[in-house]
Amino acid sequence: MNLKTKYLGLELKNPIIIGASNLVTDIDMLKKLEEAGAAAIVYKSLFEEQIHLENFMLEEEMTGYDERHAEMTSLFPKGIYEAGPEEFLMHFKEAKKALNIPLIASLNAVQFDTWNEYAKKFEDAGADALELNLYSNPKDFELEGRAILNEEFDIIEGVKKTVNIPVSVKLSPFYTNPLYTFNEMDKKSVDGFVLFNKLFQPDINVHTQEMFFPYNLSSEFDSRLPLRYIGLIYGELKADICASRGIFTGDDAIKMILAGANAVQVVSTVYKHGPEQITKILEDMEIWMANNEYKSPDDFRGNLSRKNIDDPFAYRRAQYVDILMKSNEIFKKYPMK
Repeated sequence: MNLKTKYLGLELKNPIIIGASNLVTDIDMLKKLEEAGAAAIVYKSLFEEQIHLENFMLEEEMTGYDERHAEMTSLFPKGIYEAGPEEFLMHFKEAKKALNIPLIASLNAVQFDTWNEYAKKFEDAGADALELNLYSNPKDFELEGRAILNEEFDIIEGVKKTVNIPVSVKLSPFYTNPLYTFNEMDKKSVDGFVLFNKLFQPDINVHTQEMFFPYNLSSEFDSRLPLRYIGLIYGELKADICASRGIFTGDDAIKMILAGANAVQVVSTVYKHGPEQITKILEDMEIWMANNEYKSPDDFRGNLSRKNIDDPFAYRRAQYVDILMKSNEIFKKYPMK
């Protein structure tokens, strides 16, 4: 079977991309993922907090003994900064050299200038494309939603002017109207959408009455939200679409392509089942395609999107209302004792 697809202008051998995670920081693991069949890899995200925190910690260490003697102003030369971000970029370059498949950089910044600066640094480091993690953590009661949107639009425009490589945005679903957001970002010439981000979710231990921070792997049911929005936007925007969250099997990947995705990102299934799961996903896709007489993903991409199905209500509220009206049906599957 021909599993080739195009995403962000990149020719991929199949639709399976490894999403940003700690999996990709080990060169041996990178090679295993490529050998298992991964078509591209998104490198672990660089967060702006890392840059500032590392410099702050170094500054504290270097100035801790300043001026403890009348003639002592500093133990160290001024102007030395932590090599953390540069070290990160060095590892990124090493990963790029080790791979024969595209390597996509992932950036999660805060300041406008930082987005542009590190977007350029990643391009110079050899990134084949760039993924911007646009996630606003609500903490200000006075900040209006429009201000957040305008800031994100400005970030996209700034990065697009700064680099020549393709730029995608990885978004959360928490917008008043995600479809409006996608459409406006599409007008800014963004090259792709990744739907959706797996957000940080703290928890509380009721026994110790303390906060704790569990690993936040996806579950199989997480795929339904991106599936719906991919089905809604397919054929309506110029940008490519990549599905993320809850993709564990070949069937999961097929569903996303039927809805309209160009590619899918997997992480949790690799953590749970190892790199060989990629091979299994691809084998299952080939079997399904053969059984349905499809020669490539292009033959069935978007077949079950809103644009191409007969049921006009499949992606709308009316379908939800219909399910509620038939609520007694659930007792047939789960009879009460």
